[in-house]
Amino acid sequence: MTSPDAPAPFRLGYVPGVTPAKWVTGWTERFPAAPLDLTQVAAADAAGLVRDGRVDAVLLRLPTDRDGLHAIPLYTEVTVVVVPKGHLFADADELSTSDLVDEVLLHPHDDTLGWERPPGQAALHRPDTTGDAIELVAAGVGLLVVPQSLARLHHRRDLTYRPLTDAPQSTVALSWLEDGTTDPIDDFIGIVRGRTPNSTRGRTPAKPQTTTPRTKPQPKPTSRGKTAAAKPGKRRRRG
Repeated sequence: MTSPDAPAPFRLGYVPGVTPAKWVTGWTERFPAAPLDLTQVAAADAAGLVRDGRVDAVLLRLPTDRDGLHAIPLYTEVTVVVVPKGHLFADADELSTSDLVDEVLLHPHDDTLGWERPPGQAALHRPDTTGDAIELVAAGVGLLVVPQSLARLHHRRDLTYRPLTDAPQSTVALSWLEDGTTDPIDDFIGIVRGRTPNSTRGRTPAKPQTTTPRTKPQPKPTSRGKTAAAKPGKRRRRG
């Protein structure tokens, strides 16, 4: 049973392919008493979950509808084309969109690259998800252009991928409500931006107690303004 005094968990969503492990580790090391709930969410639902208050913040891909949302870009991914291992393109070091003109390109409904239509020939049907599109690539139906992390996520032994140099790119960002910046969100922003625990941003760290050094009392001056000296001992008379 949760204690009524326990802090509410920081609810963080993330879309497939994004790996938040290092930031979650940073959170647990810096705030061991503050729970963090991590939930994978569909790319199409990510922004809506923040607006509905079902997560406090989300790691999503841009471009997306940012109405009412803050978004801090974190990094930009390499775009790749996924092909069967026996395909001619598997021998290339990299490709350009002009190389795809005569190829069938799959365009799933959860596409994250933001282009209206990929290059090449459109497939007869659009698969619902990137995972479905990967299955179609393996079946020889067509090729697929995705951020590299999604190609890794859906890795198959019979498929490979190559960089696509002039394709749109996907930027991973941290997003939250414009009017919903809380201490936990600001703390997490600090972690993803690499702030140190002693940074002046975010929660103010406790200040170490300082002690004022004692001042050694100085001898009082004499009435003539000179410092009083120790009294000399009495001289012995010579007989």
